[in-house]
This record gives sequence, structure tokens and C-alpha cells, in this order.
Amino acid sequence: MQDQYRTVAHAGVHETEVNRSRFLCALAPAATEREAQEFVAAVRKEHPDANHNCWAYVIGAHASVQKASDDGEPGGTAGVPMLQMLLRRDMRYVVAVVTRYFGGVKLGAGGLIRAYGGAVGEAVDALGTVTRRRFRLATVTVDHQRAGKVQNDLRATGRAVRDVRYGEAVTIEIGLPDADVDAFRAWLADATAGTARLDLGGEAYGDA
Repeated sequence: MQDQYRTVAHAGVHETEVNRSRFLCALAPAATEREAQEFVAAVRKEHPDANHNCWAYVIGAHASVQKASDDGEPGGTAGVPMLQMLLRRDMRYVVAVVTRYFGGVKLGAGGLIRAYGGAVGEAVDALGTVTRRRFRLATVTVDHQRAGKVQNDLRATGRAVRDVRYGEAVTIEIGLPDADVDAFRAWLADATAGTARLDLGGEAYGDA
């Protein structure tokens, strides 16, 4: 399983101009293929008078879903270069739509490939990326007396505290890299005099 992946930091638009044609690259994070398709539809609606709204998206930490469309440009000159640029940048869970307003000068196949791929690359640089790391979901159950100190210690050591619930005992949900589980278990036993319980759950991805 992939230990980490990169995605775009936030949705946004970056514009480039090539031989008087305007290329507006809209980028957004997309958790599912449906989200990606909805984003494409939204950009199309925003630019109904554009000559082309070409798109590409990569879904899955392993890039298991890869799709692209030339939207009327010559085959292989728009969607595929956009997709290749996303993959070259190790981008995942991301959708790109490049809206082209034709400026009167034909670019030729090579020019189109460079323009569409370049628009995506420049947009990724402009908007920035975030790295999501794989971690193990874990639950710490501790008595009320020790809960405050445990929470403070967790945050002080940079652990991602995801949720805290108060009942008969206090339940703290955290994310742990697999490699840290044994060391964390030992630390927790030491910090709580062996009174806390650690339960391991499934895997997820989160901020690095």
C-alpha cells in the first residue's frame, strides 16, 4: 500500500496565454470519481462559451482511476498531456479542467500538447500541494484523571488528535504511522502507569 501521496492544496484557477489563446486551468482535490465529474460539470457551466473544456483526473492513492478528455481538440493533444502532467507530479485525488479560449493562432499538435500539459504544471506550482501520509487509526482509553496530561503530551509530540470523547473514561482517537505503534504503546504504558488501553483500527491518510 502506498505510504503517501500528493494532492493539490486547495481548489483554484491559474491562467496562461499561448499565442493569444487563453488557457484557464481549474484544479481541485477530489475524493471520488463522482466529485471529479461534478467539478468538470461545474467548470463547463461556468465557461459555456469557451472553445474547449478539456479535463483529466487521477483518483486513488495508487492512481487506480485515470481518465481524460480532449473535448474536441485533436486526439491526444489535451486530456492525455494533462493526465501525464498530474502523474509526473505524483498527484492523486485531483481533477484538472483546462478551459481554452481560442486566440486566432493555431498551435499545431505539439503546441497544444505543450500548452495543455504546461497549463496544468503551472497551476500545480501556483496553487501548491500537500502530502497525505498513511497512518493507523488508534484509540486510547484513559481515566479522567490522566486524560488531560495525555492529550497535552500527544499534542506536544505532534500526534494528530482526531477526536476526544468523554464517558466513564476518556477516549482519544489518534493517527499513528505503523512504524511508531510499538514505541507509542511503550510510551503510553509509561505515561499512564499501565492504566491506559490502546486499540488499533484501520488505515487512513492524513496531513503529513
